[in-house]
Order: sequence, then C-alpha cells, then structure tokens
Amino acid sequence: MRQFLVTAHVLGAFLGVFALAFGLPLAWSLAVEDGAHRGFAIAAAISALTGIALWWPTRRLRRELQPRDGALLVVMCWVSATLVASIPFLLELPGIRFTDAFFESMAGLTTTGATVITGLDHLPQSLNIWRHALQWFGGMGIIVLAVAILPLLGVGGMQLYKAEMPGPMKEGKLTPRITQTAKYLWLLYAGLTLACMLSLRLAGLSWFEAVCHAFSTLALGGFSTRDASIAGFGSLAVELIMIAFMLIAVLNFATHFRALTTRSPRVYLRDPEAAWVFVVIGFSCLALGAFLYWNGTYPSLVEALRYAAFNTVSLATSSGFMSADYGSWPLFGSMWLLLLATLTSSTGSTGGGIKMFRAIILVRQTGHELMRLIHPRAVRPLVVGGQVIEQRVVLAVLGYMLLWGVTTLVLTFAMLATGMDFVTAFSVVVACVNNLGPALGEVGPTQNYQQLSDLQTWMMAVAMLAGRLELLTFFVIFTPAFWRK
Repeated sequence: MRQFLVTAHVLGAFLGVFALAFGLPLAWSLAVEDGAHRGFAIAAAISALTGIALWWPTRRLRRELQPRDGALLVVMCWVSATLVASIPFLLELPGIRFTDAFFESMAGLTTTGATVITGLDHLPQSLNIWRHALQWFGGMGIIVLAVAILPLLGVGGMQLYKAEMPGPMKEGKLTPRITQTAKYLWLLYAGLTLACMLSLRLAGLSWFEAVCHAFSTLALGGFSTRDASIAGFGSLAVELIMIAFMLIAVLNFATHFRALTTRSPRVYLRDPEAAWVFVVIGFSCLALGAFLYWNGTYPSLVEALRYAAFNTVSLATSSGFMSADYGSWPLFGSMWLLLLATLTSSTGSTGGGIKMFRAIILVRQTGHELMRLIHPRAVRPLVVGGQVIEQRVVLAVLGYMLLWGVTTLVLTFAMLATGMDFVTAFSVVVACVNNLGPALGEVGPTQNYQQLSDLQTWMMAVAMLAGRLELLTFFVIFTPAFWRK
C-alpha cells in the first residue's frame, strides 16, 4: 500500500507541474484570439487540481523510488498526461470523440506523429501549437523534466531516470547529480530548438509555422501544420534545414553534451552509433535516389535525390515528415524506409525504434557465434566503441529483440483479425511500435489514422506507448512478479 502512496505522491507533483505546459497554447490563443483559450484553461485547472488532490494527502511519504516504482510511475505519468492533454481537443474540436482525442495526444507525447485530425491548415493556431508542444515535451521525455524537481519533493529520481532513458544512458551520468543531468539535457534541447526555429523563420516560414516545426523537428515527431506536411511548403531551403536538425536530433544527446563541454568534435568519432547512423542514412539517400531515377519515378536524378534525401532522413530518424508521397514509390523503396525507421536512431536521442546501439550489438554477437563454430575454444569479448559489452547487456538486447518481434507479430495478427489488409496492418504496427507515424497502404503518407475503428485505434495507442517506453518498462507491470511483495 505504501508503494502506491509514494507513487501517487510523485504522480500528483508531476500533474501539478504538467499544468504549466498549458500556459504556452493558452497565451498563444489569447494573443491571436482564435477562441480556443477556454479549453486550455480548463485542462490546466483539472491537471493542477488532480495533482494537488494526489500530492497533498501523501506529502509526508518520502523515500527513494525502487525499480518497480519507477516503471509503474513512468507508465502512469504518460497515461495521465495523455488524458489531461486530450481535454483541449475534446472541448475545442467539434465532433471529435474521446478515442480520437486520446490517440492524438498519445501520438504527440510519444512523438509518433500519427494523426486523426484533418484540415490542419484551418485548425486554430493554439491547437496546432499544443499538438507540436506535446511532441516537444515527449521528445526528451516528460519524465526527465519531472526528475529535475523530484529532490524538491524529497524523493530521489535515479530509478525514474533509468526507467525512462534507453540504452547506455541508463548506466552513466553526465554530471554528479541526476537532476543536474536532466536540466543540462533540457537546456541543450531548448537551445537546438531555438536555433531550428530561427533558421526556419529565415527560410521564409511564419513565426507560427517556424515554432511548430521546430518543436516537431527536434522531437523527431512529424506533426505538421499542414495536411500535405512539408510538401505543402515546396521549399528546398526548409527541407535542408529540417534535414540538418533531424540528423542532429537522431544522435545521442549525451554525445552532444560532451562535445559542447569538451569543445571537441572528436567525441562524435568515439560514438560507435554516430558513424553507423550517418553511413546507413547517407548510403540509403544515394541508393534510393538512384533507384527512383532508374525506375522512372522522377524525370531527373537531381529531383530524385532531393525527394529521396528528405524522406529517407525523415523516416530513418523516425520523424515521419513527408515531402513526397513515398507510398506511391516502388514497394522496395517504401519498405526500405520502413526498415530504416526501426533501427537508425541512436540511444539517448529523441528517435524511436530498436536503436542503432542494439543493432550493432546484434550484428557483433552474430559474428561471435559464427566464429565460435569455427573456433569453439576461443574466448573473445564483445567490444563496441572500444568498450567491452557485458554478457548481461547482450542478453538484455536479445530479450528486447524477442519482445519487439513478438509484439509486432501479435499486433499485426490482431489488426489482420479486424479485417485490415496485410501491408496496412504490418506497416501500421511497425510505424506505431517504432514511433514513426505514417505507414503504408490505407494509412499511407497522404492519409491519416482517422479511418481506423475504435478497436484498431486503441490497439495502436497502446502500441505507441509501449514503443515509446521501449517495451520492457511497459510490459513489466503486467507480469505477476511485479505485483508480488
């Protein structure tokens, strides 16, 4: 019982802080007078009052969070934030259902970018700001922001931080104190967002569209202010700027932090993921551009390379922006982009998928197993980036990949059981589990998720959350051992 009370204490504080997030769209709504301010004010009040109701009765309960506390709290924070984030959509979008409002909020907070809203070009500006702000908050992780204030509440945040952050960042701190780490990461994240915003403004976007797309670009979220996404701008300058910042955001933010503090670009050379990310994405851009030109998809090689480059970077980083209908490309091209979305993002980045670090470990481990068949007595440690990878890490990666495969398989069959065709079912599951957004088939880049049934929508909402929390953190709360004393 005490475990739940401590969790409720921190959850209450989180909701109280999250109420402040509504201040941005509320202020924007009042400034442009789009009439949507009431929904944000009500949502902020509900979030704050709910937070106080949970925090006040449990304020005297203070202890260090245990691993199971962190996992449960992360899931509860994401779900509760999604619920209150849905309120402005329910109050300000006529005819929208709770299922769709919840899905839209979940797609924002998990940086998936799947949307059920049409007519984005005519949506009240503050609602568009809210959609993109949700992605920005979710990009670095709302939980990391909460970690920065946990000491003020008398609770340590290391277990919460480890439950939220993927890969190697779980094992090391950038600074001696975890709250300081969270603050520095957020400052870096905010600084890059500001740089992207100013660049897009100089490229010709309005302040409104520059703010929105800077939020979603650094979050690798994929939301746009237009139904046609980036294709609606038709601007090479905008595409190049977004390519640059998507490539920055797909790298480990710990690497960016160390590069800034040491003032040395050599940090990137020592990052085993960074080199492979750029090799895979660069090769894919050139190869796919040549492939599209060879197949006659575009009349010139330059045009083919332009659209191949932007859409390859967008999907490989799990952003989901679109400058061309890649769903109409030859199937090899669109399926290759879907594959890239599953593995190209770095750990500690705002991207989704299995992460490049895990892919490197899997390839190296496969090589070791093949070598063991030839030299059974040989003892060779698995080394990545000059560091020996412990066996427990290898086993954790193998366990994660098994869970990823089972989750994708089960959800694909579940979507097929609802009557969906195979290409749509498989691609939509991959897109949601890997936090990509746009899929193929009936939910391709020029369509959205509005046509899904309620059952399909809820299944994909769960898939987005499980994928954003890297599966293990999500599924562990459903094991019997988790609830035993």
